[in-house]
Amino acid sequence: MSKAIRLSVGLTVLALAATGTLVACSSDSSSDSSSSSSAAPDPAAGSGPARNPYLAADKYAITHLDSGQSDGFPDPVPRGTFHIDPAQMPRVPVGPVSIITLASTSDNYRWISSSSGVRYVDVSNRGFKEVAAADAPGVQPISPDALNKVLDQNFADVGQIQSAVQQDWAGATWTRIANGVYSLVDKDNQVYYTTADSQLYVFGLKNKDKPEDGIEVVRHLDLKPLLGTGVTSLGIPENVVGVSMTYDGHILVATSRALFAMDRNFEGTPQQVRFGDDETVSNSIAVDEHNGIYIASDRIMRKIVWTGSKLSADEADGAWSSPYDFGGQPPAVKFGTGTGSTPTLMGFDGKSDELVVITDGANQMHLVAFWRNKIPEGFQQKPDTGSNRIADQIQVTAGLPDPKPEFIQSEQSVVVNGYGAFVVQNIGAGGEPDRLIDVLANGPVDGPPHGMQRFEWDPRAHAWKSVWERGNVVSTSMVPAVSLSSGIVFVNGYTKADGWEVTGLDWKTGETVHRTIFGQSNLGNGAYAIVEAFPNGDLLFNSVGGPFRAKIADK
Repeated sequence: MSKAIRLSVGLTVLALAATGTLVACSSDSSSDSSSSSSAAPDPAAGSGPARNPYLAADKYAITHLDSGQSDGFPDPVPRGTFHIDPAQMPRVPVGPVSIITLASTSDNYRWISSSSGVRYVDVSNRGFKEVAAADAPGVQPISPDALNKVLDQNFADVGQIQSAVQQDWAGATWTRIANGVYSLVDKDNQVYYTTADSQLYVFGLKNKDKPEDGIEVVRHLDLKPLLGTGVTSLGIPENVVGVSMTYDGHILVATSRALFAMDRNFEGTPQQVRFGDDETVSNSIAVDEHNGIYIASDRIMRKIVWTGSKLSADEADGAWSSPYDFGGQPPAVKFGTGTGSTPTLMGFDGKSDELVVITDGANQMHLVAFWRNKIPEGFQQKPDTGSNRIADQIQVTAGLPDPKPEFIQSEQSVVVNGYGAFVVQNIGAGGEPDRLIDVLANGPVDGPPHGMQRFEWDPRAHAWKSVWERGNVVSTSMVPAVSLSSGIVFVNGYTKADGWEVTGLDWKTGETVHRTIFGQSNLGNGAYAIVEAFPNGDLLFNSVGGPFRAKIADK
């Protein structure tokens, strides 16, 4: 018998700004509320990021799902309400953060990238079974028993969480979260994985025809000699952020103050571009099919170009930089005072507007679009923007009532589909300096954050417009993602009444059309990870206690 109990979800639009339930901001927002709604990209925006031939798959082979960092996946997810007990679902217990379950070169297997190391998982026949495991060298793993001992508790206060983490997780801190955050799987089914200790490991199967023989370290590179001196704005030395891949197969390594390009076999001398001593990078990078590389520090957005032989910051090669707004340090979830977003590419047909988008660091953030390539002839810099490289920016209000809170901010990248964009508001009532403690307390102990908003880019006006906003929906720290075939964008949140859940909103209207309710189990906390799905419609939930298959589909 299925563990999911399916109920109906009403589709009534309550456009009541006073209650924050759903605010329709444009005539486009209520154009279609049918259950067959999809989020098919606007044809004017092109078909989305080109497949990178050096990655294992078109989707899921890199954090944020593709080289353009779109957070969009093709798999359908059913509409309705489902009650799932995470403890009864097939799970691989790793953590405390499992940012993504990556694609392999076989549809029957996936790679888990967690803060403990990597796992190879058989997902065939609607299963989710660990086949092989490798802990990251130098990283003290948290045993499944210790992981469950902490997460099985009902957290009453921050002190309880701190004590449990100290006693049972060997005093793990937020720095552990940096392990394996921005990883990838290449076309040879090898995982590129970085650690908080600035090491780059390449994991692979010992026997590709017999995965149960185990996982080995294929290559290793100590990145410490590449790092600069001094302390970043986060109060720590320069550190490795993560990896990406050019479209000609070179590895890109982002650090908090530089970008490196190197041979996949680590041969030769890495190429580099260094940033200012007053800048800090804390998010990953987007790459286009022409090897334009988009990276944002906490005050400057840049395009760096890989020419095939060197990294270039020269305008003659198509590179550029632009300042953007930044602000104060929010009390919860977010790292730093600049953007919390990995840059996301938008517009791919080569004829209409080609953009790269982020949310900025202003206390009450803006959604900002930068011209990705040539600035249109005659385009004039818009008021209150950092440069004419900024195509437009718009205030994010996230459906929150007046008076607005001090911070409307996000630690998540912008979900992009066609010329549509979706952002979440991550700052709640509480906040703990240690972001690992913070992510466990956010919801059950500290008041969770509310608010999210959908925007649309108008390529004729070169401007953003708001489509809808929801001030009564919670998104704590999980990266949202959109099912392109189902037309649903998913977030993860917590309420006292129902506990943890995945909430799905109709891409066109903002209506709640999906709920997978996990209850009070801490396994329903998606701690900094991303929402995924399987081709049959089950959710792949990257829990704080390890990924599991939420069996919500009918088959």
